[in-house]
Amino acid sequence: MTDQTASSLQNPEPPMRLGIIPVTELQQNCSLLWCTETMRGAFVDAGGDLDRLKAAAKQMGVTIEKLLVTHGHIDHCGGTGILAQELGVPIEGPHEEDRFWISQLEDDGRRWGIEGKVFEPDRWLQDGDQVTVGNLVLDVYHCPGHTPGHVVFHHAPSKLAIVGDVLFRGSIGRTDFPRGNHADLIGAITSKLWPLGDETAFVPGHGEMSNFGYERASNPFVGDSVVGR
Repeated sequence: MTDQTASSLQNPEPPMRLGIIPVTELQQNCSLLWCTETMRGAFVDAGGDLDRLKAAAKQMGVTIEKLLVTHGHIDHCGGTGILAQELGVPIEGPHEEDRFWISQLEDDGRRWGIEGKVFEPDRWLQDGDQVTVGNLVLDVYHCPGHTPGHVVFHHAPSKLAIVGDVLFRGSIGRTDFPRGNHADLIGAITSKLWPLGDETAFVPGHGEMSNFGYERASNPFVGDSVVGR
């Protein structure tokens, strides 16, 4: 597990900590985030390898109180329904526009060799919603394009976002899946993510972390020089 201190401030104990645990053969970045005051936490995008996820939470002394989902693709949420049942915790996210993806998780699982279980979130999320983890409050941004119901989670005090497959270091999410939309994706990145600040770091769905300022300066798909800013 890669451990990230989710704060740009030099506090001895930041309000939020986050570990990245790549899961499934697709190496999807599942995030374990927790409130350092309460030691209560959540997994974001528990796509698979559930024993590894539970072991990571135990190792860090974190009590999982909910599961968060950015979007309905199998590598991001195939194991979410299974883990929620095992732990007895609720699921929040994604936006309901991704219901059709979640409804086919078992079929997609067989196709990709990943165990998948259909689930009904306890709470579908909307743009402008907030989710809590312990004493933390994260803002929710609906960022369609990769999938129609994709959401992003942002913890403003830590200057950290969990963006799923919207944005990557040096790239952006695919839009050739059913109901993907390239223009929507570019619009979501530029109108909802860039205003969060250049210094905001982000955890992508795959690969290395980056920050919005670096991507605005260098990303060949959505950098300022490409989109005309």
